[in-house]
Amino acid sequence: MPLSPKRVIHRKVQRGREKGFATRDNNIDFGDIALVATEPTWLNARVIEAARVAINRELNRKGKVWIRIFPDKPISKKPAEVRMGKGKGAPEFWAAVIKPGMILFEIGGVDLKQAAHALELAQSKLPITTKIAYRPTVV
Repeated sequence: MPLSPKRVIHRKVQRGREKGFATRDNNIDFGDIALVATEPTWLNARVIEAARVAINRELNRKGKVWIRIFPDKPISKKPAEVRMGKGKGAPEFWAAVIKPGMILFEIGGVDLKQAAHALELAQSKLPITTKIAYRPTVV
């Protein structure tokens, strides 16, 4: 089952804007290598789960993987072919708000070459461009 919050204060939220760069969650704090977003988007919980599974399959459950993002924004949609008005649609899925520079995944405790390959597999699952970054003391 994809990630989602247990409880929320507001069932529906406003859309907000995709502007600016990440001022938090932009440092490698836990692992040795990380996947960094280079463009803004909303990442669906299913996409995050697909990338996580790809990483874990490559690493054979060795080392440690940190997921630095969490889908806590409810995205609502109105059904197809419904007329305008009559209020906001029902929540459809959960998404994480991603800004450029945000760390998505971190890996530690495994060979850097293998970890980089795992992150490349995760990159192919994501709908945005990303880059692989290393902790400054590691390289």
